[in-house]
Amino acid sequence: MCKLSLTRLLIRPVASRLFLSALLFIAGLSVANADNLKPFILAGAVTGDFAQTVKDTKAKLTKAGFEVVGDYSPYDKADIIIVTNDTLKKNASATDFGGYGAVQRIAITDVSGTIQVTYTNPVYMAAAYRLAGNLESIATDLKAALGEQKAYGSKKGLSAEDLKGYHYMFSMPYFDEPDVLADHGSYDKAMKAVTAALNAKKGGASKVFQVNIPGKKQTLIGVAMTQKMSSDKAIMKSIDSEAIRSTAHLPYEMLIDGKGKVYALNAKFRIATSFPDLPMSGEHSFMGIMSAPDDIKSALTLAAGAAGEDKSSDGFDF
Repeated sequence: MCKLSLTRLLIRPVASRLFLSALLFIAGLSVANADNLKPFILAGAVTGDFAQTVKDTKAKLTKAGFEVVGDYSPYDKADIIIVTNDTLKKNASATDFGGYGAVQRIAITDVSGTIQVTYTNPVYMAAAYRLAGNLESIATDLKAALGEQKAYGSKKGLSAEDLKGYHYMFSMPYFDEPDVLADHGSYDKAMKAVTAALNAKKGGASKVFQVNIPGKKQTLIGVAMTQKMSSDKAIMKSIDSEAIRSTAHLPYEMLIDGKGKVYALNAKFRIATSFPDLPMSGEHSFMGIMSAPDDIKSALTLAAGAAGEDKSSDGFDF
């Protein structure tokens, strides 16, 4: 046998094995991507009366055992319903910063005459907020109450394991690197200070909802923001550009703990978890909201009852 024929015989099995390995690797990626999570769920898209759709959605949620704790319209033809229940609150109480997962947000958004009903993906949130349970039962309840057409908000999605250690990119904050907005020395003093600041709309912020976490002195408060680039309307106008809107990203939250500290997830983490595919630059990008993290922290610091200069009258009119 000539050397060329022998070489071919030796190479063919190796090439075949490499080709097979490549196919298995690609297949493995496909399976992994199929199991990946996305931040939002599209329940359905309908035509009809916007206000009636909001009313009907609330009724469905209540019938399914959810408690409506807040309702927020950040801009025209957008309404966000915030809900909780015993399962969510119990799960929230199981970890130190589990309070962020005590609610789910359901959005009704009119996009060019089509009304989109969407909601936060409970399983995605459970992983991103490092909750004790994966909230699959909540996902099942929301699906039964509202429907589930598709998950969206990221092209490939993220695995639960990746979400537990998620940050947008190098040097960006993780879940366990929140902003400490204020330290009032005790839970009661913190609650009093935050309530007074929100009632006065310090920092251009106002209260949307409040949920007390059972079994511990911890309270989650959702806030609407209007100041500069902390403005919910301004931020969403800049980055929420896909055909299916991510309105359920709102509102932001502050978490008050038993020692009187007031926390908020760093905006670079909080925004990125809802918009993990958002590019750094371009027409709709993080570059377009470059000042948002600092403005959000400033607004929430004032809303937390900390001392500072209130510039809420400087809000943009969009």
